[in-house]
Order: sequence, then structure tokens, then C-alpha cells
Amino acid sequence: MTSAWTLRRFFGALLGLALAITAGCEEEPEVAEKPEPEAVAPAEQLILTETTFEALPGWSEDQVVEVLPALLRSCAGLTAQTDERPVGPDGLAGSVADWRAPCLELGGLAAPDETTLRGLLASWFQPYEVTGPGSAPGSALGKFTGYYEAELNGALFPGGEYRWPLFTLPPDLVRVDLGRFRADLEGERIFGRVENGRLVPYHGRAEIDDGVLSGRNLELLWVDDPVDAFFLHIQGSGQVRLPDGETLRVGFAGSNGLSFVGIGRVMIDEGKVPENGLSMQSIRDWLRANPEEGAVLMRRNPRYIFFRRIEGDGPIGSQGVALTPGRSLAVDPAFLPLGAPLWLDTTWPGSDKPLRRLMVAQDTGSAIKGPVRGDFYWGAGEAALEYAGRMNQQGRYFLLLPKTVAERRRTSS
Repeated sequence: MTSAWTLRRFFGALLGLALAITAGCEEEPEVAEKPEPEAVAPAEQLILTETTFEALPGWSEDQVVEVLPALLRSCAGLTAQTDERPVGPDGLAGSVADWRAPCLELGGLAAPDETTLRGLLASWFQPYEVTGPGSAPGSALGKFTGYYEAELNGALFPGGEYRWPLFTLPPDLVRVDLGRFRADLEGERIFGRVENGRLVPYHGRAEIDDGVLSGRNLELLWVDDPVDAFFLHIQGSGQVRLPDGETLRVGFAGSNGLSFVGIGRVMIDEGKVPENGLSMQSIRDWLRANPEEGAVLMRRNPRYIFFRRIEGDGPIGSQGVALTPGRSLAVDPAFLPLGAPLWLDTTWPGSDKPLRRLMVAQDTGSAIKGPVRGDFYWGAGEAALEYAGRMNQQGRYFLLLPKTVAERRRTSS
């Protein structure tokens, strides 16, 4: 990964450039509150150990047919690309051509049942245990957390209780792909705005809360609770109920590019909540019980998220497809291919009860880093928050690769 010194030096050089960009940002909206990885790690940092379906813990107990909608959505996303396009870092999962036949078979299931789907998966895919550098097969434990789609009350116009805006992507927000300037910075991005011909960091949360974006017609919606709005920024997508009963879905359009500060850690360090009692629920409860101090605390996270309207199914993950509750997993795309099935072996939130099921890697997250790290999508609303807010479990997963890819791996090893 590029050193902080190198980035500072290069950023300083950028400030002196007469940038060939206008103040109007032409960046395409991102598809989820899952920012892109800082750099793509070499695939050889990931250790894959071939295994069998029979060896997957709990394989015979899962209702695998429930994952089919997620698989079909990922297949549609993969097969919409050209055959030669690599899948995963350094083509870890082959190319799109390797996925066409299994995806075609999956899409052709007229009346899927457990036996048929299990047979199809076994005929087209090869499981691999995933470990990272220095890990031995069988000891590939990592951390698994959960997330959900927030539900809020809002309005199209401000007034009364609807006082906190959700902003759309500002036109003066500029994204700079540093790899276009220096090859060794490939994959690195910075965000900012142009001021007097120089690129400067974009406005932080405190400035935006104080009204720096007001009067620019950037308000998408107005909501009735600043704490709900703050959690929407963390989750990245949500459903907003309007006064007339209509529900609108909003999703991630971009961020200000500033570093994320987790206020949960701040609250623990300052003795506001005990470490063993920390959860999304406990953070939310404290912020609501201490509105003035909570408002100051939320401003300590400078990262700010901008939103867009989502039509149709959602929320939309980083693969560009709608997520499936209980079957979509956010992973680190520097190590794993988006769109690939994964067998998850962990435990239910707050317990040691096994949670073992077939998932699909469809999303990413700024805190989801490493070869064995996952964020479990639980769905929308308070029921989903009940699980997502308490999930902080150890576990592991197994990657399913097309057999054509597996054959090449055996040949090259």
C-alpha cells in the first residue's frame, strides 16, 4: 500500500497543478455506501486450499435454494460484461467466460429444488478454504459483522419536524484517480474541490452541518431525526417514509472522501458506553438520550455521504445488483471476487449457535479489509437492526470457483 508520506508528497504536488478539470464533477455515482478499495492486493496474498462440498461445515443443513435470487442477480451482473474481462483481483476467479456456462444453467432452472440446485453447484463449482498470509488451513478465522437498510421518516420539503437534509452529490466534488498521474499510485483516489485553481479537501461533516451547502438546491429529502440520518450515512442506504405513506429508497451517490471516524470507539475511550455493551443500538440510544453532546460527537466523524434516489429493488451493492437479505455478504474486493458464491461458517449474533449458509459476495465496505472479513446483510428495519447491531463474530468462509478455473489452478501449481 502507498505510504502516507508518498500520498502527502503527491497531494502537495497536485495542489500546484493547473488541473484540467472544471468545477463541475462528472463522476458517475457509486452504487453503495461501500467505497472503493485503496489498492488491489496481489491475488497471491490470498491462500486457497481446495476442499469438497462434503467437507463444508453444515453443508447438508442449509436451504441453498434460498440463495438462488442472489446468485441470479450476480450472474446477470457478471455476464453483462465481455468474455475476457477478469473476475476478481488479478483474475482470481478467471474471466467472465468461465462464468457463462454455470450462470446459464442456474438461469435455466424452471422449478428449482434443493436436490437439483445442489447437484448443479457440485457439477460446476469447486470449493476452496480461504486463508490469509501466515494462516494454516483449518485456522482461517476472521471477523464477521452485520449491516442493514435503515428506515427513516422524511419529507420532500423542509418544515416542522423535517429539519435535517439528505444531500445529493454536489457538482463541485472532484474525484482524482492518482494512477492517471503516476503508475505506482494505481488504485488510489482522493476527493476534493477546486478553490482558486487549486485542489483542496472537500467540506467535512461539521461544515456541512453548519450550512456550507445550503442554498444550492442539493437537498434530496428532509428527515425528522438527526441520529437516524447519521446512521443512514454509516449504512449507506435506506427507505424513507413520506407523510402521505409513500416510501422512497435512497442509496449512496458518493462521499466527501474524508476519513471515517467510528464514534463507537470514541464513546468507549471517553467512558460513555462500556466496551462489552457496545452495539448500534447502544450508540443510537445514547445519542438520543444526550442530544446536545451527541450532536457534537457525531461531528467528530468528518466523512459525509451523499445520496440518490433508487428505483426498483434495493439496496444496491457494490457489484451493482440488489442485495438479498440473509444471503448477501460484503467482502474486501482486494482479495475476493464480487459476484462469487461463498460458504459462510460463523455464529449467530451474540451467541455460539452456528450460522452456516451459502452467501454471495455482492458488496464492499470501508471497514471490510482483509482476506477473511465479512459484513452480513440482514435486510431492512428494526428487525434487521436487532441482528446487525449485535453481530461481531468470528468465522471463516470457503470460496466457490468455476471448475474451469479450478483446472487451470491445478495445472499451474
